[in-house]
Formats: sequence, structure tokens, C-alpha cells
Amino acid sequence: MFVKQMQVGPMAVFAYLVGDPETGEGLVIDPAARVDDILRQARENHLEIQYIVNTHGHVDHMTGNAEMKQKTGARLVVHEQDAELVMFTPLPLYRMHGAEKSPYPDLLVKDGDDIVVGSISLRVLHTPGHTLGSICLYTPGYVFTGDTLFVGSAGRTDFPGGSRAMLRRSLLEKLFNLPDDTVVMPGHNYGSTLSSTIGHEKLHNPYLK
Repeated sequence: MFVKQMQVGPMAVFAYLVGDPETGEGLVIDPAARVDDILRQARENHLEIQYIVNTHGHVDHMTGNAEMKQKTGARLVVHEQDAELVMFTPLPLYRMHGAEKSPYPDLLVKDGDDIVVGSISLRVLHTPGHTLGSICLYTPGYVFTGDTLFVGSAGRTDFPGGSRAMLRRSLLEKLFNLPDDTVVMPGHNYGSTLSSTIGHEKLHNPYLK
């Protein structure tokens, strides 16, 4: 499995390019900016982007959606409970980032769905708390956590749809039940390292202390 982490945009968002080198199929997670750089990485690694996946519907993760979709024809994927966030985010918020408004999702997912590229299957884990429709994407060895779990912290819960109690349940019941050696690939570069593991966060993340 090919995995490329890229810091993009003004808010230290991490975009991820994930693909199957054998079949040449790939997807991109949270393409907030630097779309051409992401596409160059895809070309250099012989990957064709099939899906654009947003871990949640906040604008800082969606500002590259329109350009990425225009240049690839990939299907835009979001959890069904964040579809309205994608649809109704005001245009001025995109303009603040110098971006076009995101198109409406092509595919709405729910907990337990799989997003498949080649031989790689990413399981959708519905992890509400940061937003109602926040998701993480799990495949053996990796979990892409968006703004649910960071290195050494967790997502904010003071925006509409946020809930500390829900986020706590998402961490305890979904993410912290994954194997301890699962690599945590967060949605922002907010920690002391670029990635972590579930085992490390269970022991050291102060959010649950």
C-alpha cells in the first residue's frame, strides 16, 4: 500500500494520498490545498485518483475539493451526517482560502462502509464529536483520523454539532479498540510528531486524563 502524507493549506492540514501500486487505483483524503502537488505525487507513483474523501465537513479540509474533482473526475465522499455542512458552507468562507465552493458529495457513507481502491479497503468508522458526521478511515496498520484524534490531543468540540461526550465515546469505543500498533495519521500537524500509534495515544494523550 502506498501512503503519502502532505501538509497543505494555511492551517497545517494533512492531506493523504493512498493507493494500490499494483492496480494504479488511489484516493485522496482531505485535499485542502496544493492540489497540483498532490496530483504530481499521484502521477509519479502511477496512481489514478478514484475518490476524494473528506473526514468531515469543515471548510479547512474541503478547499481543494472543487479543483481536485475538476482535474480528476473522482467521486467526492463524505459521511451522510455532514452532507449538509458540505452543501451549505457559505461561499465567503471558501473565498477566504482562495478556493471554489465544494461540489455536493457523490457518495454518502455511514459507519461500517468500505471505500475500496484496488486491493485496499478503508473501513469507515463514524466518530462523531468534532462534527456529527466525522469519520476515520481504517485499514490494517493505519487509521486516518481527521480531526477526531491528533498526536497528543483531540478535535475541538465547540463548533455547531460538536460534543465532548460524543468525541470521548468515539475515542474509547472506536479508535482505542483498534490494535495498539495501528499508525495514527492525523488531520493536522498539531503534535510533536507527524504520526503516532493507537497504543501511544491510549497511554499518553491528555484528552482522556
